[in-house]
Formats: sequence, structure tokens, C-alpha cells
Amino acid sequence: MTASILLLIVGVAILASLGFDIWLDRRQIRWLRVHRAGVPQAFMGRVTLEEHQRAVDYALERLRLSVLDSVIGSALTAVLLIGGLFATLITLATTIAGPGYVAGLLVAGAVLLVYAVPEVPIAAWRTFKIEQKYGFNRTTPALFVADLAKGAVLAVAIGAPFILAIDFIMRHAGEFWWLAGWGFYAAFSLLMLLIVPRFVMPLFNKFEPIDDASLRARIETLLSRCGFHANGLFKMDGSKRSSHGNAFFTGFGPTKRIVLFDTILSSLTPSEIEAVLAHELGHFKLRHIVKRMATGFTVSLVAFGVIGYLAGAGWFATGFGVAPETAQAMPLLALILCMLVLPSFTGWAKGISNWRSRLHEWEADAYAAQQTSGADLASALLKLHKDNASPGTTDPIYSTFRHSHPPTAERIARLQPVA
Repeated sequence: MTASILLLIVGVAILASLGFDIWLDRRQIRWLRVHRAGVPQAFMGRVTLEEHQRAVDYALERLRLSVLDSVIGSALTAVLLIGGLFATLITLATTIAGPGYVAGLLVAGAVLLVYAVPEVPIAAWRTFKIEQKYGFNRTTPALFVADLAKGAVLAVAIGAPFILAIDFIMRHAGEFWWLAGWGFYAAFSLLMLLIVPRFVMPLFNKFEPIDDASLRARIETLLSRCGFHANGLFKMDGSKRSSHGNAFFTGFGPTKRIVLFDTILSSLTPSEIEAVLAHELGHFKLRHIVKRMATGFTVSLVAFGVIGYLAGAGWFATGFGVAPETAQAMPLLALILCMLVLPSFTGWAKGISNWRSRLHEWEADAYAAQQTSGADLASALLKLHKDNASPGTTDPIYSTFRHSHPPTAERIARLQPVA
């Protein structure tokens, strides 16, 4: 394949992907504007008109920022791949360090930095303008900067060894390096599931044992009833950044832990908290976590196979301005290029993963209704819906590609007959 044809195909893919993203966002914007005047039927008597319109306005502002974010991201990808910036970064890196491991690290770091720099003002605007305007933000400028600094240090501490290891495999594992690379990726991912809950997450938030004895006893009884063992039940100080609430399970094997935001503890009743945790337990008992991991590893194996093919194709790296001798001396460049190119061709797959995720959510809701109370789960979902200012209506096509969870109204409607 000639360079001009390759660049044309990639350019069209970038534009098509961006166009699809903007089309989805504009559909949702139009949908929300049309339905802003009245509370959706499913929430009549449960949500006031003022609450509904506030949620719609909040969603509209976030959507407009999402459009800008998509445009910037696509423009940066086009500049890197078609505008020659990627080739320029390679020239600078090899001039500094030669075509070795250090140069590969420099190129990978520079590409990440290209995307990270504009994300800072976007994140700041989202936090200190939109979230602040609607009363959700509790992040101080100092905390915002501290989070950025910690994130950067962790990216280097965790990312650099990973990149070096993959680079080593590509240089020395032969024709089927991609299979060895995938094996390392899978092992590294499992290792992160063990390390992150215990060592990384505490760098950003404080985790304390839940001090409410009656609530602890209630949850422990639920865990025993469901045959689930967790390595700790914790309260997280989510309120220091936002008033949004959440509850989740994290970790793997011996590091499994249950985490409740302090905002959840203050807004839900004990029975509602129990129902929310029963939903999360449902994901484990129904093996959703294992199924998602298996799917993720299968998809990543296919992705590594595609990358292996493209890395071995002489036309691929050279088509983006990489000199043949440099491409041969630095095989990592082909992998970085694939990470830049492939997302423009695979965005449609999000609809499939969301469809599967929604099935799992329905199943987890049903499990929770069996173990606790469907009425309590429905009540908790409604409170979280209101507390997080979620719009009560959404464009169906937008929701298919952007929402991994079913609409709250549909979940409540299914739970009511069980309640």
C-alpha cells in the first residue's frame, strides 16, 4: 500500500469517527432540548420540573464540552499521523538518544503529552465551571494540581516499565512477538488489579473502615448470605472532590474490597445501601467480572494479532513518514502507530460492549431484588439519579453507544413488579 493511499484511508476514518461522535452528541442535545419543558412520564411525581430542567441543563453543558473534546482529540490524531508530527517526534528522540529503548520511551511519552496537555484545561473547565455551577464540585485548585502531579508520576512509574518490557519483547521474541506481548499484557493487567486497590488508590483518597456498627453488621450478613468474601469494607472520602455518589467493588482475589463513597452513606438509608451492594454482588455471583475479563483478554489478543501483522508490514510505519531503517531498529513505533490509528476504526464496537453490559446490569438488578428488596434498590436508583442530576430521558441511539447502563426509568420499572 502506498503512503498516499494509507494516509487517505486513515484521514477518512478519523473524519468519519469524529463525525459519528458529533452526530451522537448533537442528537442527544436536540433530544434534551425538546424534552426540557416537561418531566418525563416515568418520573412524574418523583422529580420536580425544576430538578428535571437542572439535570437537562447540566447534561447539555457537559455535552457541548464533549464535542469540543472530540474535535481536539481528532485534530491531534490527524496532526500526528497525517501532519507529520509523529515523524518529527521520532527524529527528535533519535537525535537525543539514538534508536534504542530510551528513544522509544521518549516517543511514547511525547505522544501521551500531546494528548494530555489540552486535556488539562478541559478538565479544569469541567471541574471549576460546570461542576461548580451545578453545585457538585468540591475540588480545590491545590487538589486539582496535586492529582495531576500524582497522575503524572504514576504514569511514569507504571507506564515506563511496561513500555520497556513490550519494546524488549518486540525486539527479541521473533515473528510471534505479539503472542508473547499479549501474554505479558494479560499478566500485567492482573497484577494491576492486585496492586491498584492497595497501593495506588490510597494515594488519591482516604479509605477507612465503616464505623457504623449496625450498617457493617447488615452488610456482613448480606455478604454471608451471598457467599461472598471481601478483604475489607471501606468508606472513601469522595466528597473532597465531588458531591456525586458511588459504590463499587475493586481488586481481584485477595485484594477484593467493597468501597462506599461517604456521599452515599449520607444520602441512602441502610436498606438502600444494602440493595445497591447486592446489585454489585450480583456482578460477582453471576460471573460478570470474569466474563468481562475473558472478553477483554480475547479482544486484546485479536488486537495484538492485528498489531503484529501491521508491525511486520513494511508499508505501515513508512507510510506515516518513518524511515525504513528507523522502523526496523525501533519496532515499538509500529505499536504506537497502531494505538493511534485503530481507535478511528473501532468506535462502533462500543455499541456491542454496551449492549452486553446492559444485559449484565439487568441480571444484577434481578439478583439484588432476590437477595434484598427491589423497592429499596428502585428507591436508591431514584435518589442517585436525582443527586447526580442525570437527565430523565435520552436519545435511544445516543444511549446505545454512550451508556453502559440501562436508563434509570427502565430499571425502576422492571424492579417495581418485584418490589
